[in-house]
Amino acid sequence: MNKEEALEYIHSINWTFCKPGLERIRELCEKLGNPQNSLKFIHVAGTNGKGSLCSMLSSVLKEQGYTVGLYTSPYIKCFNERMQINGEMISDSELAEITEKIKPIADSLEDKPTEFELVTAIAFEYFKKHRCDYVVLECGLGGRLDSTNIIENSVLSVITGIALDHTSILGDTVEKIAYEKAGIIKEGVPCLWCGDNAEAYGVISNVAKEKNAPLFKTEKSGVNIKNATLDGTFFDFDDYNNVKINLLGTYQVSNAINVLYAVKLLQKSGVKINKESVYKGLEKARWQARFEKISDTPLAIFDGGHNPQGVDSCVESIKSYFGNERVYVLTGVMADKDYTYISNKIGEIAACVFCITPNNPRALDAREYKKEFLRQNITAESYQSIDEAVCAALEMAKRMNKSLVCLGSLYMYSQVVDSVKKHSK
Repeated sequence: MNKEEALEYIHSINWTFCKPGLERIRELCEKLGNPQNSLKFIHVAGTNGKGSLCSMLSSVLKEQGYTVGLYTSPYIKCFNERMQINGEMISDSELAEITEKIKPIADSLEDKPTEFELVTAIAFEYFKKHRCDYVVLECGLGGRLDSTNIIENSVLSVITGIALDHTSILGDTVEKIAYEKAGIIKEGVPCLWCGDNAEAYGVISNVAKEKNAPLFKTEKSGVNIKNATLDGTFFDFDDYNNVKINLLGTYQVSNAINVLYAVKLLQKSGVKINKESVYKGLEKARWQARFEKISDTPLAIFDGGHNPQGVDSCVESIKSYFGNERVYVLTGVMADKDYTYISNKIGEIAACVFCITPNNPRALDAREYKKEFLRQNITAESYQSIDEAVCAALEMAKRMNKSLVCLGSLYMYSQVVDSVKKHSK
């Protein structure tokens, strides 16, 4: 089996939708010898901020000298991104090798695993093979019934925050979603709550008490942002002075502070992490599609804010970096998102909007998205292809000396970036 055959198998699984539960992934991993049981995990759930936190925390642990696994989803450009060790993606040959090992086991199960369950099992096997000291493990969806939640050896659970998203699956209230996310809390294992929603915290606190898990909250009021530009941010917090992060977006300071709290809890649990590793790890951390600069001429930024909370954060960052200057916005969303709210929020900073249809069956058609903007008296146009929209947006940005922000679904990232590179030349 080669990589193409492995991905064809992974992506072409057409087994009918299975009811939520951990039985399938548990059975699959048991037949593999439970690779996850030989690993130690920092388990991360939450509505937004998971990927950035995971990236920064894994970078810190790497700088300390640990062999660190990182499991995230979805991938942005390349499937291999989903499982990394010390910043290096799984190789094509290893992906094919492990998939070939797991395929006959998965096919033999009476209750077939889902695609995500299969990918999670591949990741566990990969991290075990390389004897990772720690794995920073991002939940796929929710937490309680997420495939990643069969792990037993958590050293820390982190819940980044709760907002309304995936309501058809996780529940239509903050409390219901919080209950699902709190499912990652393990008996006696410390949990870090990074959010600010009182209702969510109440639910999480109750679950932590039931599990005898010490619960800690982040407190960000003491932060001093010394300098924040599109070249990076410097800030002071607690006993850390002049911390630099290269991840852009004003919300990344909050994510970095969450990492500092996580580091402190890991240190209390006996994990050796020195200050130098924290400084270096935060500065070296990289994460695609989160207020990422993708072009200098004209200035173009991509941000994967695709739900109300994510869009709020992006708009706040735009106002911080650009002041009262309006920008051009290229955007596309899924039809199940609150696109009325999103379009209204975008209207606060947009001089003109370029609507596209992301490459996904759930995508909102660009023409319908345009109608929503026009209904709110926001100048907008729709395009049949992403490449056509990018070309038009870049041309106008150059002519009018404006910056371009590409905002919305992660499913449009790869095509947008490729088109920006092509038309910026």
